[in-house]
Amino acid sequence: MAKAGWHPAYLLLAAFAVVLSACQSPVVSATGNLDHILENQALSPDVAALVIYRLEDERVWTSSGDRPAERFVAASTSKIPHTLIALETGAVSGPDELFEWDGEVRFVPGWNESQDFATAFRRSTVWIYQTITPRIGSATLGDWLAKFDFGNANTGDADDIQTYWLKGPLEISAHEQIGFLAKLAARTLPLSAETYTQALPIMLEKSGEGWTLYGKTGWTSVKGETDIGWYVGWLEQTAGEAPGTYAFALNMNMRGDNPPLQKRRAAVHEALIAIGALEAPADP
Repeated sequence: MAKAGWHPAYLLLAAFAVVLSACQSPVVSATGNLDHILENQALSPDVAALVIYRLEDERVWTSSGDRPAERFVAASTSKIPHTLIALETGAVSGPDELFEWDGEVRFVPGWNESQDFATAFRRSTVWIYQTITPRIGSATLGDWLAKFDFGNANTGDADDIQTYWLKGPLEISAHEQIGFLAKLAARTLPLSAETYTQALPIMLEKSGEGWTLYGKTGWTSVKGETDIGWYVGWLEQTAGEAPGTYAFALNMNMRGDNPPLQKRRAAVHEALIAIGALEAPADP
């Protein structure tokens, strides 16, 4: 099986150590380079960042350059902390709370019907989260995002309560996503056991023999700015060549020739295979 190459990336690791200090975990002095994974998707470190962190031994694999530390609008990756906050504060009664569709036809077909909270996360149903955030309030949301070390934790002014994660000012870097996700995967965020019990199944994306993958995509489009796509989450692997828990974060510039879902997920899955966290699919 192909392995990610190794090189000393001390500047990247110095920046990364600041983020992961919130996890109280030392960072190793070498990192696996993932530039070739981006290249396989016709991307480069100038237009995309990819970072993977293994909790058990603090090993880091990352693309090169400055982009892993650069902040971008959080977009729908914010639905991970928003879901946790909504459940913890009681703004949502649970995964089964039903939200009645208001009849407004929106551009994503899956949004145009009544659905429960768990479905809204999986479909990234914006209008439901725009219903929930005013229930919580800007100050409370900002306080929780700060507790989570989720990027700049900036919810903006009162008028931004339904848009601050869609067009800013809430921004986060790939490094900061990893710091947050590592604590979520380790269940060390300041949340009740009940919140973890309710929230984690909502975030489950897929599973196989000995492994479970939790994830969320995101896509922000602000007029006059480059569209940014995200894919973040974590893999829990109990078997295979390299068992462990792997937090991952990818962001990339979105263009017409970059099919968004395919490239975001494909790059992360290929990287997880390359480092031994997942098995390569069997030949047909």
